[in-house]
Amino acid sequence: MKSTKSDADKEHQEVKNDEAKGQETKAEEKEKGKKDNKTELLEKQLEEVQTQLAKLEAENSELKNQYLRKQADFENFRKRMQREKMDAIKYANSDLLQDLVPIIDDFERAIKSSEESRDFESFHSGIKLIEHQFTNMLDRKYGLKRIESVGQEFDPQKHEAINMEESSEVETQTVVEDYQKGYFLNDRVLRHAKVKVAVPAAGESSAGPAAEESEDQGSPENAAEEQSNNDRN
Repeated sequence: MKSTKSDADKEHQEVKNDEAKGQETKAEEKEKGKKDNKTELLEKQLEEVQTQLAKLEAENSELKNQYLRKQADFENFRKRMQREKMDAIKYANSDLLQDLVPIIDDFERAIKSSEESRDFESFHSGIKLIEHQFTNMLDRKYGLKRIESVGQEFDPQKHEAINMEESSEVETQTVVEDYQKGYFLNDRVLRHAKVKVAVPAAGESSAGPAAEESEDQGSPENAAEEQSNNDRN
């Protein structure tokens, strides 16, 4: 009787153990399933990250290539601009020189003609004609115009007094001789005319006291000194 009860208890215990093992197995399988799902999710996320990384690397490579091309284009542009700048400096006077070449031709023809004929009058007339054509061309095309000085009132803005003399024939300081021609470039003095100035003889100026007050300021001597100082500066 006792043996039968013991066997039954033993059998019952085995059933309980089997049930416990079954529950443990189910729990393990469930946990394993969770891990498998998590691993699958992580692998999927990793794949997406790798895809995005590959895309970004491709974009970065393209941007780098674009940058290098732009840099090369800019360098070529810079070199081209530098060449054009150097050419502009090198050939800046080409228009002027092209206009001077015919003048040189005229001089050569005049010299050749004078050697053949020994006619001074013709040579002199030819030189004057060339000079006239030359100055007209410079005035017309480049705005270079002579400063007309002789007979004009002395103006320190365009005249440099080299010499002076008293004269009873003038009432104001007047240019009576051109030592060196002055020139305007358009409306600006390019070179002052170097001149001889006649000043009214003592007691014969009709300018009166006002002229005496401004004598130091506008005299040829002071103008010449001022121009000399400007040249030194």
